[in-house]
Parts: sequence; structure tokens; C-alpha cells
Amino acid sequence: MTSTIQELNLKNEILAGITVAIALLPEVIAFAFLAGIDPLIALHASIIIGLCTSIFGGRPGMISGAAGSVAVIFVSLVAVHGKEYLFATVVLMGIIQILIGILKLGKFARMIPHSVVLGFVNGLAIVIFLAQLNQFKIEGRYMNGVQLYFMIALVGLTMLIVHFLPKFTKIVPSSLVAIVVVTVLSLFLETNGVHMPNVKEFAKGGIAGGLPGFHIPKLYINIETLRIIFPYALTAALAGLIESLLTLSLIDDLTDTRGKGNRECIGQGIGNLLNGFMGGTGGCAMIGQSMVNLTSNGRGRISGIATSLAMLSFVLFGSKMIEIIPLAALVGVMFMVVIETFAWESLKMASRVPKKDVAIIIIVAIITIFHDLALAVIAGVIISALVFAWEKGEKISCKIKIGDSGCKTYMIDGPLFFGSASNFRELFNPREDPEEVYIDFKNSYISDHSAIEAINSITEKYSDLGKKIHLKHLSPDCLLLLKNAEEIIEVNVYEDPKYHVADDSLA
Repeated sequence: MTSTIQELNLKNEILAGITVAIALLPEVIAFAFLAGIDPLIALHASIIIGLCTSIFGGRPGMISGAAGSVAVIFVSLVAVHGKEYLFATVVLMGIIQILIGILKLGKFARMIPHSVVLGFVNGLAIVIFLAQLNQFKIEGRYMNGVQLYFMIALVGLTMLIVHFLPKFTKIVPSSLVAIVVVTVLSLFLETNGVHMPNVKEFAKGGIAGGLPGFHIPKLYINIETLRIIFPYALTAALAGLIESLLTLSLIDDLTDTRGKGNRECIGQGIGNLLNGFMGGTGGCAMIGQSMVNLTSNGRGRISGIATSLAMLSFVLFGSKMIEIIPLAALVGVMFMVVIETFAWESLKMASRVPKKDVAIIIIVAIITIFHDLALAVIAGVIISALVFAWEKGEKISCKIKIGDSGCKTYMIDGPLFFGSASNFRELFNPREDPEEVYIDFKNSYISDHSAIEAINSITEKYSDLGKKIHLKHLSPDCLLLLKNAEEIIEVNVYEDPKYHVADDSLA
């Protein structure tokens, strides 16, 4: 029984890999045209990075290739400096990603808020959808008449097969069945005078080629070269890793498993490093193709390896067979990916979650659509952090207690940090306070230099008025923070010369 299950899983992995390879081809070719490079450069790059990440990466079942989020970064580089600079940039991109993995910086992807992730997947789903609309064009103009109607019908048929076939059987991936059926129908229509655009036309000459070969970028490595390539390499490295780690997180949620972010950074880096030395462009994880792999029952490393080997086989031997596949079939598959990718539950959240989270989802999605993923995620994280700081800063407050001797105690509630420092200062009234004042931090915490500066500012005001001030219930960490700040700031309190602070926690 176990042997049968293993054989079934192996078959599913291989068939899923073949399906993904077929769906990946037009996407890679489209991104090659976007970046202004030969399609074979992008195809070879997808083969190499897909193989490397499947073997060395941290997320089984995730598919990598020459993705659009990286391709858009290289457009101006290739246009101005040429493809040799592209290869050198990809080498440096890979080195940066490997260093990020070795330094274990991939863990910071966990700090990306869920609202940012939702905005990312929604924006990416819309980008994938809009990219498919170009397949309805011939020589820059949209189809019309009978040809358009049959195109829409074949796309719809593909989507129906992909959606309903798994309800009857999962022995063969539904996407692969849909592609085969629609290809046969397209050939039938061709014999009856209705032409359906195919992969060969889209690639403008086909995808036939040879093996990628070792290639050292033909340029001088000096300060001027580094000045040109480093900004592109850094941006591409970060954009690629952000998309890869967010895709990893999404697949983790869908499969209820846990990938390894730092290992994925290293795997992506190895793939891009080799790409640069094999005459390829940069790449990263591709959420659309990863979703195709999952929906085709690809869960392990074998499916990713099978995808790369299938693509290599298509380039070497099967180009004629792949070139006859109608774009309608591939568009239908990608439309189903759009449906699977879009976080539909986010549309129902408006009345259930804070308005700030809804705003962040929309902002990240819009930036993803009109600019790029890296900027969208960075902007989303920054906005989330600023909103968080603002909200926490607003929550600092105090209760006032007057002692029998007439002394006054401010009992602070809430963290004291850069976001709350201004509100903290407004809690006090030095001129009207008595000669002796206590500030109780039992329900508060001193977090940063802004907090120290706020304390210093308040104690200066009391000192100028000749009044005594005491700080109570400071934690050891807070005391250490104040002591470490002695050389750059003076905390004006009287009793404790060691810490420049009166620790009355035993009072």
C-alpha cells in the first residue's frame, strides 16, 4: 500500500512539473520581451534557478523562474548598458542573496504584516490577470468577430476543466488535461479556417535552442562598473527575496507546513549566481506557477526538478510540440491561478477589521499593480509601523496620586518611546506641581533614546524650578539603558550618582 502511494505521489509530482513547465513558458517569454532580452536567455535562467531552488531552497513545491518582478528592474540596465552588464548584475544579485541567507536575515520576512501580504497577493493576482489580456491581441490590436468568440470559448473551457475535473478524478492534473483538450480543439478549428494564436507566434520564431553554456561577463570589474550594477543588483535581490519569501509564506498557509526562509535565500542566491555565469537573467519564486503546481498536486522537490527538466526538454527536443499550444489554453490556466491567488476574503473584511488594515491592503495592491512588488511591500511595512507607533503613542497616560506629605506621583501607563515621547511631556505641569514629584514606571517601559530625551527634558524643567523628582519602579533594562546614555545625555535626577536616577522600587 505504501509503495502504491509513493508511486502515485511520484507520478503526480512529475505530471505537475510538466504542467507547470507548459504554463511557465509563455510567462517567461513575455518577461524576456519586457526586459529586452532574447527569450532563450530567460528560458535558460528559469531552468537553472528552478533546478537550484528545488534542490537547495527551503520550500518544497515552490516554483522559481525569470519572474516579472525582477525583469522590470533590468529594463533600463539592458537598454542603456547591454546584456553583459545584466549578467554581471545577476552574479552580484546572487551573492547578495546568499549573504542575506547566511546572515539569517530572511527571518525578517515574518515581520511583514498580514494586511501587507493580502495587498501583495491581490495586487499580484490583478497583475497576472492584466498580463493575460495581451494574449487577446494580434499585432497590437484586440481580436474581434469569430476569432474573439472562439478565443473566449476556449479560455472558458480550459477554466471549466481545471475547476471541475478534480471533483471526478485527481489521477491526472486538470491543468494538463485542459491544455491537451483545448490544443486538439484549436487544431480542429485551424483546419476549418479559424486561426487561434499559439506559443510559436507569441515567441516570434519559436523556443528551440541548445544547452546553456558557461559565460563570464565581458566587461571590466572596477569601481565604475560596480557603481552601475550595484543599485540594480541590490534592488533585484531584495525584490526577488521579498516575492520568494511571501510566496513561501503563502504556500506554508495553504499546505499547513513550514518552509525555511534563510535556506530559500541561499537557494535563490545560488540559482542567480549560476545564472550570471551561464548567460541568464535573474529570477525568483513565481506565485502564479507555484499555485499551478499546488493545484496540480505538486508538493515536493521533485515537482520543481521536473519543471526544470521538462522546460529543458522542450527547449532541446519538444519545441515543435509546445509551439502548437494555443494561448487560449494558457490564458485559461492563468485565469484560474488568478482566482486561486486573489484573497477573496479580504473583500469581506471592510466591516470586520480596522480601517487602517483595509487601507494598507488597498495601498499595497495599487503599488504592486502600478510599480513593483518590492516598493509595495516596503511601503506597506513602513505604513504599518508608523500606524502602530502612532496608536501606541496615543495610548500613554497617567494617574495622579497626592501623598499625605503633599508630594505628587505620576503613575505612567503605556510604553515610553519615540511615538509617545511628545504625549509623555504633556502629562506634566512643573510650575503648579509641589516641591517633590515622583514618576512611577511600574506600568510603563523606557524603550529608546527618544524616551531618555523626554525624561531629561522633564527633569530639566523641574530642576530649573528648584524641585526634586524621583523615578520609581524602573526595570533593570531601563536602568541599564539610562546608564548607557550617560555620555550623550544627562538625565537630571538627584539621588543616585551611579545611574543618575533615583530608583525607589523598594519604597
